[in-house]
Amino acid sequence: MTSDQLTRSGGPAAPTADPTGRLPFVVYVLAVGTFLMLTTEFVVAGLLPEIAGDLQVSVAQAGLLITVFAVGMVVGAPTMALLTRRMPRRTTLVLALVVFAVGHLVVALGSSFALLLAARFVTAFATGAFWAVASVAATRAAGPGSSARALGLVGAGGMLANVLGVPLGAFAGQRSGWRGPFWALAVLALAAVPLVARHVRRDEDEQQPVPLRSELGAMRSGRLWLVLAACATTTGGVLSVYSFISPLLTDRAGLGPGWVPLVLVGFGVGSLVGTIYGGRLGDVRPHATTIAVAASTTVVLLALLLLSARAVPTVLLVVLLGLLGLSANPVLSALAVRFAGVAPTLGVAMSVSAYNLGTAIGSGIAGSALESGLGATGPVLVGTGIAALTLVPTIALAVLGRRSPAGGRA
Repeated sequence: MTSDQLTRSGGPAAPTADPTGRLPFVVYVLAVGTFLMLTTEFVVAGLLPEIAGDLQVSVAQAGLLITVFAVGMVVGAPTMALLTRRMPRRTTLVLALVVFAVGHLVVALGSSFALLLAARFVTAFATGAFWAVASVAATRAAGPGSSARALGLVGAGGMLANVLGVPLGAFAGQRSGWRGPFWALAVLALAAVPLVARHVRRDEDEQQPVPLRSELGAMRSGRLWLVLAACATTTGGVLSVYSFISPLLTDRAGLGPGWVPLVLVGFGVGSLVGTIYGGRLGDVRPHATTIAVAASTTVVLLALLLLSARAVPTVLLVVLLGLLGLSANPVLSALAVRFAGVAPTLGVAMSVSAYNLGTAIGSGIAGSALESGLGATGPVLVGTGIAALTLVPTIALAVLGRRSPAGGRA
């Protein structure tokens, strides 16, 4: 935007790429938001006995607080992308944080299990909206040359939740009451509101409203649906194993229960590092990165299946799974933005839905395999098969990319 245009629009000039290669500060602000969002999604898992005892429901019933959140993310991300399509991104992000905070206050104060389920579902809608809009805002702020790296950093906020937010929340909740982490998340979300309001640009003067028909028409992109398929199988393969890693470590590898949290921290640290560097590689060679990650993840899971009776290789392979397994997610999200064309927010919202749908289906199948004659190795076998399926859409995307100059770099 020129100085003349700046004067006429009354807004700040569009961000330009930092010649030093640094990402804009707003990307870090948005990563803080995703840290809060992923912490609330998984912190319940460490507090199920306390929640069940307080609300006088079974642990299995308390687990519905996780299930309903996942369903809310699947439905909520694209729904909120459509409902907020004419709203400035900054306004949508602020409202999402406020709804997020209110939902957590309801959980912290509520005594009715049905009310808590409803609050979790609404909170998931806000989480889906924040994640989708934050992803687009981050790519716009970073510019096309650093979009995958920016999404990698935003995603790293979510990975950091597994390393820091979830363990701390579970630890605090087990000692001070399970409602404490929900109070803390509500306060932190409200504290993030002024940061988002200050650093996310006011963009309503820059973007022209896109007709709803055009946005929905963009969903007909075959490449977009290949990306969404890869999103589902990537997370489905990895998290179907992660969800049932405890019996694999204790029953199969022979580790004591006290080692399980440490191994999970190793997985989380690996995921954090992999997400950041996967985004960097994806900016240069997106298709090659997604294929390499799918192939290497399948190999790691196959090795885990074969070596899971031995403690040391199992631990190392779980950490390696964290490093590799989800490292292509920021690249896939960037491709979803690209192939959605005029509907980038809806495209990335669909990717959020695909990630959660893959997790729900994969963990469901893995749970059935765990109860079968395969025992603790059942989820690993399921995860290996799902991860291998990722090669189909990623290779197809690479082939299409070579055929068309618009397909992007290999």
